[in-house]
Amino acid sequence: QARLVESGGGLVQPGGSLRLSCEGSGGDFRNYAMGWYRQGHGGQRELVASITSGGYTNYANSVKGRFSISRDSAANAVYLQMNSLKPEDTANYSCNAGRYNNGYIPYDIWGQGTQVTVSF
Repeated sequence: QARLVESGGGLVQPGGSLRLSCEGSGGDFRNYAMGWYRQGHGGQRELVASITSGGYTNYANSVKGRFSISRDSAANAVYLQMNSLKPEDTANYSCNAGRYNNGYIPYDIWGQGTQVTVSF
């Protein structure tokens, strides 16, 4: 069964950086597009960044220039480098496997999430 596991979340001060990792198992994710979502307390789930199997990336306007998504297909892994973090970036971040068709479309393959808290 395909499974995704995130790691790398934590508490960081505003302006700081974190790198999230997502490792896949039980399947070959090389041909999937991958996405990072976040959901703040009481908020809706938001697509933050996505990357195609060929490495094309796309970002939410709120994180452009601060976040960077990358993947290591040989390792079945995808990463989210987050710089210049703001308190409004506080959320539970989860990765997803999906596809592209005029935008990122998620499959029902999710990790359990990792909490990111940006605060003094």
